[in-house]
Order: sequence, then structure tokens, then C-alpha cells
Amino acid sequence: MQVSHKRASVSVSFDEPNLVSVAGLLPVMTLARDAGLQELADEWLSVPTDKGANAGLKVAALVAGMVAGADSIDDMALLRHGGMKRLFTAGYAPSTLGSFLRSFTFGHVRQLDAVASRFLANLGTLAPLLGSPGAADFVFVDVDDTIIEVHGYAKQGSGYGYSGVRGLNALLATVSAKDNAPVILAQRLRKGAANSARGAKRLITDALSTLRRVQTGRRVLCRFDSAYYGHAAVSAALAGGAEVSVTVRMDPAVKRAITGIPEAAWKTIEYTDAVFDETTNIWVSKAEVAETVFTAFSSRKKDEQITGRLVVRRIPELNPKTANGQETLFQTHRHHAFFTTVDATVLDTVGADKTHRKHAIIEQVNADLKDSALAHMPSGVFAANSAWLVAAVMAYNLTRAAGLLAAGHFGKARTGTIRRKLIHVPARIATSARRIRLHLPESWPWQTPWQALFDHLYPPQQPA
Repeated sequence: MQVSHKRASVSVSFDEPNLVSVAGLLPVMTLARDAGLQELADEWLSVPTDKGANAGLKVAALVAGMVAGADSIDDMALLRHGGMKRLFTAGYAPSTLGSFLRSFTFGHVRQLDAVASRFLANLGTLAPLLGSPGAADFVFVDVDDTIIEVHGYAKQGSGYGYSGVRGLNALLATVSAKDNAPVILAQRLRKGAANSARGAKRLITDALSTLRRVQTGRRVLCRFDSAYYGHAAVSAALAGGAEVSVTVRMDPAVKRAITGIPEAAWKTIEYTDAVFDETTNIWVSKAEVAETVFTAFSSRKKDEQITGRLVVRRIPELNPKTANGQETLFQTHRHHAFFTTVDATVLDTVGADKTHRKHAIIEQVNADLKDSALAHMPSGVFAANSAWLVAAVMAYNLTRAAGLLAAGHFGKARTGTIRRKLIHVPARIATSARRIRLHLPESWPWQTPWQALFDHLYPPQQPA
């Protein structure tokens, strides 16, 4: 592409009052209104009146800014340009929204958690967030935490966690089905140095409670990594009516169980795509799996012990000196094991291993959030950042719902892709006979899904 004019023939002026740069916010925030975002915030939030007046409108403004790509308080000024005031009311100044966030306490953040839970449930009635899984299909709840990097010492609660990076720790629980990308069920911001499993029991309980609002009657499988291999997290999942699949740590009991697996029980599996092994920095295309009956937490009281299956995947331990003629006397393996309560008639050994490895889908959600609203933690106040996280989650779920309503084109797309194709669409506002019309770019490549989303929320008028 080449510029088609001379420099002297071009000038600019910021003086058009009828232009907007994010026309896609109109159908998306209409969806938020239909899901009751403002009413829920007004009902549940009790932020002091001097800073929390019109709490519902302020929460909606924060969510709208994040849907449009805001990752700081200053970015909320995006809601106050051109003709935005003709499409939306209560476009608050960034300073007002910042003061609103800083007025939050921990109790107010928990109230906002309740808003996010009910908002997701309402979105679930308007968009197929989980698709249409069959009666025999699992709905997957994945729990993991991630470090949001911060700089300097002004952020309350920041510290060095397991990653060695100074930051704050966000704990998330997502839900997904086989045909759809995940949405977020529950969230919690913690100190940067917090242990991964801290507060996981409460979060899992909250997540499964929210899931019951979104859908009922489906089999639920909670998947965790080894950081959550403990009685608190596993028992919370089982108490919530879910099955469990959790990576185990190689403690003596697990090692004894692996040693007791007969050689004939191992089955060879080949990956469709090679898997990168970070321990040896090589690509692995095949492995072996086997399983044995296992009782987890055997050191606890008998009624707190949990019996299930220990599924083990082993990979040959390659000798880097083989090329020099120094071959090993016998083959050795590295073992990766996880514990599951799913019956073998539902998922066999190979199927259970394949299903458990898909827990990594939650890492895509972590990356997605850090590429949008969680690129920064905007305040030095911990409670304000906690509220920012909850608003970011609501914006993520809202964007995901909008993508599903756009003729199904964006069921698995990143929210950044949805923003680029559906939200960041410039438009000129025209008025005729008291009706507003948006003039969007001609030959917009994603006109069909944009029109499908708009028509879903603004059905064309039927002739008289």
C-alpha cells in the first residue's frame, strides 16, 4: 500500500462532532443493559454515596472502557470523544472513575463479585456461552493463578511470587465446553507473594455456585495443576458436585503407587502434535500411559480420604551421551501423574490423560486478560485493583458473549480479535425523523458478523 497524495495537499482538524471510533460499543453495551449490569450494580454495591453515587452507571462505564480496550484509568477518556454522548449517557471522566475505584473496600469488592456472578448468569440466558454440550459431555472448570507484573513499591500487596517477578497474584476459575472458548466464573486478586492454593477452596465453591446459575444438569470436571493438590481444593470441588482431575506431586505415596504398576499395563500413545518437554528442551511425539487405584490424602482421617484413579504418563529418559557410545544399561523414564475421580467407564486411561492435558486452555485466558485490561494494575490501592480485576472479568465475558452472537464467527476468537473486528469500527452519526443512523465504512471486511450482532439486539422493524 502506498500513499496516494503529496504532503502539502493533506491537513487535519479534530472538529467532527458526529464521529465515533468504537461503534461496536453500541450493540455490546446494549447486550450489557439487557443482562442487567447497571441494575445489578445498583442493587448490590453499597459504596459510600459521596464517591459511589450512580454506582451502576460507573461500573457500566468501566466495563465499556475495557471492552473498547482500556488498560488504565486515563484510557477511559475514550468514552468521551466525538458523538459518543449521542449514543451513551453518563460518560464519566477518568478522574471520577478513579475516585470511585479507590473508595472500594474488601467488602465492596465481594459485592462486585456477586454482581459479576449474576451478570454472567444473565449473559448465559442471552448467548450460548457453553454451546450445547451433550448429556454425556463434560463441562470443564479450570483453576489457575497468574502474576500481573507491576513496577515500583507504590502498589499495595505487590511482591515476588513463584515467577520471580514483582507483581500481584490473580486467581481465576474458567468454564468451557468442547466447542467454545472459556468464560470466567470467579476471580480473586491476592498479594504477589501468595501461595497459589491460598483461597482456592472459597474460589472453587464460588465458581461452582455461579456455574449452577449458568447451566444445570451437565457433568462438571474440575481440572487443577499440582499447586492445588490438597484436600481443601479437591474436597471443595467434590462438595460442589464436580469430578476432579488434578496433577499430583511426586511424594512417596505416589512413587510407591507408580512402582506397583505392572509393565504390561502401559499403553503407547502418539500425540497428534508433538509436545514440547520443558525439562529436556525436546519435542515429544509419543509416550506411555497406565493407571492404578489410588487413595489420596491417606494421612488424613478415613472419612477425609478420597479414592480414585492415579493416571501416569511416562516419557523415556533420553541419554544425551548415547551418541558417544555411553548407552544406559536399562531404559529409564520420567513420570507425570494426575489423580482423578472420573470413573474408568466414562474416560479410559488414554481419554483421561488427553482430557487432563487440556487444562492448559486457561493459560490462553490469562494471556488474553494481560493483553487487554490487565496489562496494568492502575491504582496503588489494593482494593481498587481488586475491583478493576472484577470489572475486567465482566468485560471479558461480555466481549465473549458478543462474539458468540455475531453469527457464530468468533466462538473461539481472542477478545483482542473481537475488539479489532467488531468494536473498533468507526462510524458517522446521522439523524433523520428522530432516528439515529450509523454510517459505517464501506466494504468493512467483517460487515456480516457485525450486522448479525446488531440485528440480534436491534431487530429490524416489521412493516405495518
